[in-house]
Amino acid sequence: MTRFKKAIIPVTFFLAFAAPAYAFHCPADMAEIDKALASSPMIPEGDMAKVKEFRAMGQQLHESGRHQESVDTLQKAKDLLGI
Repeated sequence: MTRFKKAIIPVTFFLAFAAPAYAFHCPADMAEIDKALASSPMIPEGDMAKVKEFRAMGQQLHESGRHQESVDTLQKAKDLLGI
């Protein structure tokens, strides 16, 4: 087996298992954001609007299979909420 093939096999397995991990991370982040929003956090109105926008965008990205972008977007909402 060539060196190239030996390198490709582990990378392929990593990618195959990494994508589903991100897929399952998104709903947990969304639930955490929803829980924080339910507690009526004391943040500026402008930040609250951004949180809701990031939350909605994160869900859309998750549903379209763009999981890393979803995780990144949901993290922005979590940062604004301080969680």
